[in-house]
Amino acid sequence: MHEIAWWHVRSPTPKVDSFDPECTSVHEFNSFVVSRDSRNRAIADRMDSCILWHAGSGGCSPHSLSPGPGGSGPPIVQIPKSGRASVTIDIVQKPEDARVVSPHLAWLHPFVPRRGLKNAHLQTLIGNYLPRPAFRLDSKAEIVEVDPLDGSRVLCHCSWQPEPVRADRLCVVLVHGLEGSSDSQYVQGLAARAWNAGCNVIRMNMRNCADTDHLTPTLYHSGLSGDVGAVIEHFAQTEGLRRIALLGYSMGGNLVLKLAGEWGNRPPLCAVATVCPAIDLAAGSDALHEPANRGYEWHFLRNLMRRYRRKVALYPEVYTNRDIGPIRSVRQFDDKIVARYCGFRDADDYYFRAASARVVDRIAVPTLILHALDDPFIRLQPSTRAAIQANPHITLVETRHGGHCAFLGNDRGDDIHWAEATVMRYLLHAVGETRAS
Repeated sequence: MHEIAWWHVRSPTPKVDSFDPECTSVHEFNSFVVSRDSRNRAIADRMDSCILWHAGSGGCSPHSLSPGPGGSGPPIVQIPKSGRASVTIDIVQKPEDARVVSPHLAWLHPFVPRRGLKNAHLQTLIGNYLPRPAFRLDSKAEIVEVDPLDGSRVLCHCSWQPEPVRADRLCVVLVHGLEGSSDSQYVQGLAARAWNAGCNVIRMNMRNCADTDHLTPTLYHSGLSGDVGAVIEHFAQTEGLRRIALLGYSMGGNLVLKLAGEWGNRPPLCAVATVCPAIDLAAGSDALHEPANRGYEWHFLRNLMRRYRRKVALYPEVYTNRDIGPIRSVRQFDDKIVARYCGFRDADDYYFRAASARVVDRIAVPTLILHALDDPFIRLQPSTRAAIQANPHITLVETRHGGHCAFLGNDRGDDIHWAEATVMRYLLHAVGETRAS
């Protein structure tokens, strides 16, 4: 994996410390290659834009720095194939001046946080509650069996393109985060974008979500990647779908990455995109318990306990409130309830076995991981980051700002939701679609 950073610069002439002329893609110098040494990391910490660690591919003619388009634009720097170019930069440029000319990264636009929203908690909270236009996409509800052994079923909301073209169109399966549903605002926003781009859309609910506790005797948890696989197989068979892409947020991101690692290049799966995926479950659970994040933890915990009480009422022969004791953290919930009823030894065993971090090295389809460095509670462990960067099928994009699954940018209207626009452009690029997103 080659390491690239995006910064917007006013200086037209960079200081290039090293460059290998064998390269894989070309960028206008408003974005350029940088090594991840401590000196350049210190520079990055003073900037406000987007860092990109990208698995390069393809080829280009061997030049180091060359004039921009027409000979008058900013210079072009190329991404080394067998080494890295280390570049020193100075001053932040207007974000609208930053463009990408590499065909490999044409889908990626710089992220500039909305004015006043560089704070991670403000991004996270406003991103979650910001009102949106009414969701008007027609959909058909369909219940899909995901485990014939216990009869577990999940609710999916499907929006199909016209039947003559349905099988040939890309189908995007959207998977929500912890305690979300197919009606979560970001899921509806993504569904509208995918539909407008000519895709079929399946908004999948995890077990019990969207008031479907009666459809399964089980709880839901981060390791049930097989449910996503069952949904893919069901609709591939019933609708004849040839290409299916997965798009997951947070916990849903972990599920789709885990399935991608388990499936490899198995059709009809053709691409994956994730936003703030909870790849390292133990680290994320512990981060939720940090003092600054206790508000988020109590929000999740209140909803999880409410759901558990509903399961006790529906299935008293399976679940009980006895011997549970006080639960004051997500880790305790996972230790006392999830592990107990879902076949794990304890919370640590659950986090290890359910984490997609164990299988990201086996992902074999084009995959995007979008992560904000200031995400309050999603953490990437060094070993996981190394595995991601070593996999040529994965592109990891990290922004300095963005919070958790928010990424409210400077664009107007619906384009304020930078992550949603970015992941859809990526999927369409990855599968070779040309329709606008």
